[in-house]
Amino acid sequence: MNVLSLAANPGQSLGDENISKLVGDALPIENYRGQKILLIVPDHTRTAPVGLLFKNIHRQIGEATAALDVMIALGTHPPMDEEAICKRLEISPAERREEYAKVQFHNHEWNNRHALREIGVIPASDIAELSGGRFEMELPVTINRRLFDYDQVIIVGPVFPHEVVGFSGGNKYLFPGVSGPELLNFFHWLGAVISNPKIIGHKWTAVRKVVDRAGGMVSVDKRCFAMVVRPDKSLAGLFFGTPESAWDAAADLSDKTHIVYKDRPFHTILSCAPPMYDDIWVGGKCMYKLEPVLADEGELIIYGPHINSISHTHEAGIQEVGYHCSSWLLEHWEKYKNHPWGLLAHSSHVKGIGQVIDGVEKPRANVTLATGLSEEVCRQINLGYRNAESINIEDYADREDEGILLVRKAGEMLYRLNDPPAWALP
Repeated sequence: MNVLSLAANPGQSLGDENISKLVGDALPIENYRGQKILLIVPDHTRTAPVGLLFKNIHRQIGEATAALDVMIALGTHPPMDEEAICKRLEISPAERREEYAKVQFHNHEWNNRHALREIGVIPASDIAELSGGRFEMELPVTINRRLFDYDQVIIVGPVFPHEVVGFSGGNKYLFPGVSGPELLNFFHWLGAVISNPKIIGHKWTAVRKVVDRAGGMVSVDKRCFAMVVRPDKSLAGLFFGTPESAWDAAADLSDKTHIVYKDRPFHTILSCAPPMYDDIWVGGKCMYKLEPVLADEGELIIYGPHINSISHTHEAGIQEVGYHCSSWLLEHWEKYKNHPWGLLAHSSHVKGIGQVIDGVEKPRANVTLATGLSEEVCRQINLGYRNAESINIEDYADREDEGILLVRKAGEMLYRLNDPPAWALP
């Protein structure tokens, strides 16, 4: 299908009237009478005006449909309660009780086998081709079975540079957003083996190929509103089509919107985690987006006094494994291979790329946590420690000429060198 698109002029944002018109053009009422529709949206860890789109969609087809429900694409993130989902959708408790009373909210359950359906298997030969020969294994594909209770699934979510898949969005809201653990664990580890710098902000990655291959196995009719979001949560662009076509167009605009280029690397980076990153599992994005501009042996400080957890879901696993370069994990594969591969991917992404020389792990980056986690915990998980109270953010401001970079809201804008080194090239 053709992509319906809106893109603002550089430095400007889309107006509400234009957004409403695109939603109206995308969702003709006559096509939705009596239909059951499921909206799939991100949780609170993604910046986007999800409520703006939800309200426009509900206004357009809510009365015509037999059902218009919402599922939170959690991946392995913890479930959201009713209040948190209302906040995500930007509706008040009163609006929830009245205008949106018929809308059902669903949290994805990635680790509940009864909530999943296997829809097929990607053969080992296909995995070998898709992964560029890095893996050759059969891969079962499971997804939340609720999808099959609906006539159409509409993905509503932003597109950003992403450490595992290149650019987020599109079918990624299905895999891993509402998928089972097999594909989730596999493709995260595939991305880690390739490495964050070679993946992030690059469009047609091996991981994207796997995600789109799995997306093509979902038999329910699928559509997607792909948003390109500015730091102030306004829209630089909005694209509607299939998950593949809408993502394709949005990723091109994200490339122009979400990448900051620098002429030189920095020996010290203070990367400030916004409140939506409330554990290291998601706060690690403060490393991923800045690794490409960190100098060799430089220090990247993840600053987030509000972060008191390694992971709401995977705390025990990370404490056992710690944070290591993928080369270290592969060197000791017999020890680590039975841990969830998605957990291993997170471990190596936060630690960054590195080598094992004469049996010693040599990471390129020195990653330090200035959070609510104790020094003992930081040392246990193989990361550096600073007392968050000892840091004055303004001490790091306006010092780029000295090789010091301050990023006040890290995690979504990708930083890249104009002349990147070989380890950052795909």
